[in-house]
Amino acid sequence: MSATMIKEFRLPDLGEGLTESEILSWKVAVGDTVTLNQVIAEVETAKAVVELPSPFAGTVAALHEQAGSVVEVGKPIVSFEVDDAGTSPSAVAGSAAGASVESPAETAAKREPNLVGYGAVVEKSGRPARRQRSFDGSTGEREAAREAVPAVEPVPVVEQPGPLSVPSGQAVEQERPRSTPPVRKLARDLGVDLELVKGTGPGGLITRSDVQDFADGSQPQLIAPEAAASAVGVSTERETRTPIKGVRKFTAAAMVQSAFTAPHVTEFLTVDVTPTMELLTRLKASREFAGYKLTPLTIAAKAVLIALRRNPTLNSRWDEGAQEIVQFNYVNLGIAAATPRGLTVPNIKDADKMTLLELSTALSELTDTARSGKTSPADLTGGTISITNIGVFGIDAGTPILNPGEAAIVALGSVRKAPWVHNDELAVRQVMSLSLSFDHRLVDGEQGSKFLADLGAILSDPATVMTMI
Repeated sequence: MSATMIKEFRLPDLGEGLTESEILSWKVAVGDTVTLNQVIAEVETAKAVVELPSPFAGTVAALHEQAGSVVEVGKPIVSFEVDDAGTSPSAVAGSAAGASVESPAETAAKREPNLVGYGAVVEKSGRPARRQRSFDGSTGEREAAREAVPAVEPVPVVEQPGPLSVPSGQAVEQERPRSTPPVRKLARDLGVDLELVKGTGPGGLITRSDVQDFADGSQPQLIAPEAAASAVGVSTERETRTPIKGVRKFTAAAMVQSAFTAPHVTEFLTVDVTPTMELLTRLKASREFAGYKLTPLTIAAKAVLIALRRNPTLNSRWDEGAQEIVQFNYVNLGIAAATPRGLTVPNIKDADKMTLLELSTALSELTDTARSGKTSPADLTGGTISITNIGVFGIDAGTPILNPGEAAIVALGSVRKAPWVHNDELAVRQVMSLSLSFDHRLVDGEQGSKFLADLGAILSDPATVMTMI
């Protein structure tokens, strides 16, 4: 009969060096049997919501964090009871090799960091993890295996689903107060000992307000972790306060960085897009595009890609550290998407190599995934230029802020019927305003103006593409 061992799963870096994530919901409970790569939790990083797969097959022994908790990368979040394949109870009892909880160093040496969705790293033995095997009525073998476990913060196995509990009289190691680096810096500056501060944030997280209230001598109003995790905001009679976290926090930091780092210049151009709208109608009626979603954004995105060929400086990046201008020879086209959790800008990889049909499919998949909150971290990084379609909100023009690391962003206004001089006569035409913001360190006024003029020329007369390619 095989022995069992307890394995901890620590929150991994879900991409781009993120330091913390919020557990939105658990998909398993204590006592549940899980398989390798089964989704066990839904986690929100600073960029997206991702599903966390199980790296082991076995039984959930303990959940160390509640839903709504903000957890630092590397901290244990769940423990599994798994089969110790190939190790007998006697071998476990007589050797430290049968330790049921691996040290962080052993874990790091045994497993490599991997992005969520890619699954667990394959063990060297090449054999898949096995399902939890039940013991017979006797608990002697199970107890013998556990007694050989070194005292490395063992986690009690709970047979029935329920909250993790610690038996009376059992020593529990005191964890350091949970807080973010900016809050810890504030505490140091104010001379506040975080050990004495009770956090009112989700899961007992210590916030800036907690530190400031403690320094002022006022008693902070405690909020139960369960209530803080389930509430969208803390409402009072005259105001509502919502914690700044997740996608909103990341977006705010990125926009501030961009606005105060890159010197923005914005230009505007209003064009008659009646020919483009007529082309769109013809394409929708064609057999080739039957069943595909075609919108003005589809045509505009293709026009941006064509205009970039003639004006490649808008597809570049300023590398401050290396003191170099990086010219991209590919286009990862970012599309700003409004989601319930805030603004995200996923991008279509190598969009410049796509046909109009392929671009249409990619846009549909990108927007559907973004709205469902399932965009992967990989799709949120590596963009080279972006489009924001403010026209869907009935807005004509704006001054969009650059996505950090990009040289330009195009805002598409709404398509409106308006009086327009056409063939020297006043007529009602379909008109759109284009807004282009660019980084003046990388793009001169002439280059930005030529790009915007090319984009407008394509949308006002798609046939001009023949003279550009």
